Amino acid sequence: MKKATETMAKTAAPASDRIDARITELNDWRGEMLARLRALIKEADPEVVEEWKWRGVPVWEHAGIICTGETYKAVVKMTFAKGASLKDPAGLFNSSLDGNTRRAIDIHEGQKIDEDALKALIQAAVDSNLSVQAERGGRSRKKI
Repeated sequence: MKKATETMAKTAAPASDRIDARITELNDWRGEMLARLRALIKEADPEVVEEWKWRGVPVWEHAGIICTGETYKAVVKMTFAKGASLKDPAGLFNSSLDGNTRRAIDIHEGQKIDEDALKALIQAAVDSNLSVQAERGGRSRKKI
């Protein structure tokens, strides 16, 4: 039997449907966490756009990539595309700390997240994207 995400990929379903399928397919704490993170992203930015990229990675965008929601055996990882440039007063970033651009949050089973701090971080990422877009005169990068 094929996985739901494989079937969804072949039918070119909307990204939101693919993310729904991934959450259902996981059927454990990772699916619950991915669903919770998705809800927090939408609360922080009601204008967020959901995408499905890189062979099965949920991506949230607003004037550029905000973050991804990757699922692994032991963690759910939120990677912020421009996380190194964001202030993180709550210290949520705990992974990919050595790079010059990205930062990530690895969430383990049973771990609680500071939802208010996460929403503030998401909003900071959106604000950063909008600032870059404004510097370009409102133009976004051309998609290839």
